[in-house]
Amino acid sequence: MSDRIHELLNRNLQEVFGEGDAARRRAVIEELYTSDCVLYVPSGVIVGHDALDRFAGDLRATHPHFSYTALGVPQALHNAGRLAWGSGPRGEKPDYTGLDVIVARDDKIATLYVFLDPMPS
Repeated sequence: MSDRIHELLNRNLQEVFGEGDAARRRAVIEELYTSDCVLYVPSGVIVGHDALDRFAGDLRATHPHFSYTALGVPQALHNAGRLAWGSGPRGEKPDYTGLDVIVARDDKIATLYVFLDPMPS
């Protein structure tokens, strides 16, 4: 199960939140997420494929030139995992960082918690 958790974390970062092509992003959401998935982000709670797709697309549109980079390696524990990441212009220091925590069910992401790190003053 830990290999699948690692795969889910890495693919979610790159192929959902890092993907600029709407059709590819949607296909990956359907592949990686349960239909009743729940995403917890600082701005609220997002439920289901349609809402997740809208959220990821809107986020991507705010900074299409940013890339997501894993900071370290994913960690898995039973049916859960975590991955620290950074986002910023490709090849530069991240503008912001965060941590994704997932809970998997039936080899898919059922729940994703997105923690954003405080920005330095």
